[in-house]
Amino acid sequence: MPEMDNTTGDTMEKESRATSEQDWTATHVPLTEEQTRAAQLGVLVPLAGPVQIVDYDPQWPRLFEREAERVQTALGDQVLVLEHIGSTSVPELAAKPKIDMLLVVADSADEPAYVPILEATGYVLQVREPDWYEHRMFKGPDTDVNLHVYTLGCPEIDRVLLFRNWLRNHASDRQLYERTKRELAHVDWKYMQNYADAKTAVVEEILARAQGDAGEQVREDD
Repeated sequence: MPEMDNTTGDTMEKESRATSEQDWTATHVPLTEEQTRAAQLGVLVPLAGPVQIVDYDPQWPRLFEREAERVQTALGDQVLVLEHIGSTSVPELAAKPKIDMLLVVADSADEPAYVPILEATGYVLQVREPDWYEHRMFKGPDTDVNLHVYTLGCPEIDRVLLFRNWLRNHASDRQLYERTKRELAHVDWKYMQNYADAKTAVVEEILARAQGDAGEQVREDD
């Protein structure tokens, strides 16, 4: 998970992979180094030290709003959804000091429609994944941002928003996720993607609860 920290870090911050909302936990496979290199545009840089996890900063939503205004102004009606995701979008949750953003467009594979516009504002395309929901990821021009781009209707969109909203409203799982991240941050990882993949088990566990609760709500409404 844009970090799911979402859903789903540094040059390769991405979330654990899903093929659908229901079967994600059964099908997730960590990326190999070859797959990570293939998705990365440019040089894949190893981590130079431990993963940095800091206490929640109330400035993070303001940084998101600033970047959201920049993206909205640049793309106009092409922006179908623009959300703050990842750990910095969850109050009281410690996180890497990096703003993850979710941008939904009509077709993320149609790069000529939006990539040159974003690049003109200072964003840099760093990840292209045609085999995984046509995911694209940009780095921000000044604020440390991962801008994740998906096509409208992609199941990853609902997944990262479900995870974010669940953590915002469930302190026990928020604390579980934070403990796990802090523990994993002390491990010597080669790439940020390795750290992200290591969170898979706890993300699966939390998502299973969130999905189960969503299913109960649907049945109650019927």
